[in-house]
Amino acid sequence: MARLLEVDSIDTFYGRSQVLFGMGLAIDAGEVVTLMGRNGMGKTTTIRSIMGLTPASQGAIRFRGSDIRGLPSYRVAKVGIGLVPEGRQIFPNLSVRENLVATAANRRAADSPWTYERVIELFPRLAERAGNMGNQLSGGEQQMLAVGRALMTNPHLLILDEATEGLAPLIRLEIWNCLERLKQAGQSILVVDKNVDALTRLANRHYVIEKGRVVWQGDSAALLAAPDIQHRYLGI
Repeated sequence: MARLLEVDSIDTFYGRSQVLFGMGLAIDAGEVVTLMGRNGMGKTTTIRSIMGLTPASQGAIRFRGSDIRGLPSYRVAKVGIGLVPEGRQIFPNLSVRENLVATAANRRAADSPWTYERVIELFPRLAERAGNMGNQLSGGEQQMLAVGRALMTNPHLLILDEATEGLAPLIRLEIWNCLERLKQAGQSILVVDKNVDALTRLANRHYVIEKGRVVWQGDSAALLAAPDIQHRYLGI
């Protein structure tokens, strides 16, 4: 597999407060990788550093062979990283269709690019709500829309921060099923969530972080065989 993303020893600060300490992770093309840890341990900051929203002060962030650390967030998006942010952050005063087409970009013309029609086929509920404004949707529908909006950028890497937080169990299952279909189609994914059972079924590898550092990494079998790691760092 070709290395798609490599986060190499980054430090990130909010003002004078350091949050990431030599943080590192890697994702190969076609892989699903998770970032796990308790609240406040640096998961979202890692994603914000990758996206250029909270720039890292040290280290390297390489994407498809190029160092993207220091690029503004719009340029990070343009190189092919699609983000489903924590809290969804859809456009409340645009319709479902408008939310989707607003971000459309065709970077993968040879690979069956994501179109409006393909997204609503993936999420039929969005077809039923196509004319509704973003603020008229349920939390689950908003999350589907946020995933669809990121896919419409035709990303090489899809990042989901708190993929199923606050969603009803049936909606969570729908999101996990969606991610499984994306994995089967070869989509590279980095996902943050707290559902270890779902993540170990879905993902190839896992990174566990505490206080801005990686404290454990391995595949699903290794994580399931390490209840002490789950208890100590994930609260399970």
